[in-house]
Amino acid sequence: MDLVHVCMPPPDAERPWRLESYEGRGGYRVWRKVLAGELDAGQILETVKASGLRGRGGAGFPTGLKWSFMPGDCEQPTYLVCNSDESEPGTCHDRDILRYNPHVLIEGMALAAYAMGATVSYNYIRGEFLGEPVPRFLDALDEARAAGLIGRGLGAAGIDFELHPFVGAGAYICGEETGLLESLEGKPGKPRFKPPFPAQSGLYGRPTTVNNTQTLACVPAIVEKGAEWFKSLGPPNSAGTMIYSVSGHVERPGNYEAPLGVSFNELLEHAGGVWKGRKLKAVIPGGSSVPVLPAAIIRECTMDYDSLSEAGSALGTGAMIVMDDRTCMVSVLRRIARFYYAESCGQCTPCREGTGWLYRMLTRMLEGRAKVSDLDLLLSVANNIEGHTICALGDAAAWPVQSFLKHFRGEFEEKIRSSRPLARRKEAAYA
Repeated sequence: MDLVHVCMPPPDAERPWRLESYEGRGGYRVWRKVLAGELDAGQILETVKASGLRGRGGAGFPTGLKWSFMPGDCEQPTYLVCNSDESEPGTCHDRDILRYNPHVLIEGMALAAYAMGATVSYNYIRGEFLGEPVPRFLDALDEARAAGLIGRGLGAAGIDFELHPFVGAGAYICGEETGLLESLEGKPGKPRFKPPFPAQSGLYGRPTTVNNTQTLACVPAIVEKGAEWFKSLGPPNSAGTMIYSVSGHVERPGNYEAPLGVSFNELLEHAGGVWKGRKLKAVIPGGSSVPVLPAAIIRECTMDYDSLSEAGSALGTGAMIVMDDRTCMVSVLRRIARFYYAESCGQCTPCREGTGWLYRMLTRMLEGRAKVSDLDLLLSVANNIEGHTICALGDAAAWPVQSFLKHFRGEFEEKIRSSRPLARRKEAAYA
């Protein structure tokens, strides 16, 4: 299956982040039809619903259905918020959209806002993106505004569309949509209880839709080329393309945009295969939050929602973390656990206390201070975090532990047994 270019520009595009380059590839053609009064909001909404586009931020919720939750007869302001707070470990595609194709995101946000009746939009961008993605996006905003594509009373239709950037402070928890809205309002980024959901009470208490960067970047092509075209790019229930961020032990780590349903083996081949001629051991297929899969299982999978779900994992953000046969799975899991321990907002006791327990127990295993029976305690703590928190960070911390022990428990037991004599010798040397 060949690589395609729906969200990302073709590799030979010159200065693809500039307005001239984007319009040369057909950019803003759909939005200009809207401004000319040739395309109404209902047509856009129905096209996106029929296309089968699902959220690319991890949850995979149908985008058109999410848009339809917004009230259509609201007199007060309603909002669209783009989640560019890309913080999931292993995930790098939203960053590259901002760097290399920011206008496709602006057009996608304009079309989405118009379809839902939202006149004001915000793009919440990860704080660590200040180096290149943020300036590129700000320049694109200036270009679009100067061209009469953003503002008030636009075109013959007199449409209002305002778009404002907002740079966060680099907190993983703000990737959760209600934590993001709290941060956007100037409060600590702590997720809200739901219900009410953002479509009823979101930003400033007004109806709000939050979509991921890559999700919105798909919209212009869908509206221009049609729902059936987009559905034809992937298998049933997994329409369109995904930008797969392939990292870890591969020869050519990077972002690869391919149709959903591409086989894992083919995607791995695009990335040059496992590095240094080594064998594949395991893969985390959708960012560190999703369960790990051993080589024997992942090699039978296609990279889409249903195939990975049936295999016991998830597509998530499409961030594929590859591990070779020399990888210590205990060390990998401790690093993941340390991340969630550091990034917990502390609002929920199971997450605040449990993530610390996970990290400390895994540290004991690596330092030779653990017993094999501690593995049951580790799993028990993970099980008591899962499903007992306001947001999904608790689940994200628990699922790696559960899956690593499910598939690699023998390696954990061997690590504990082999590390204990070494720890005792070190203690004796310092006695």
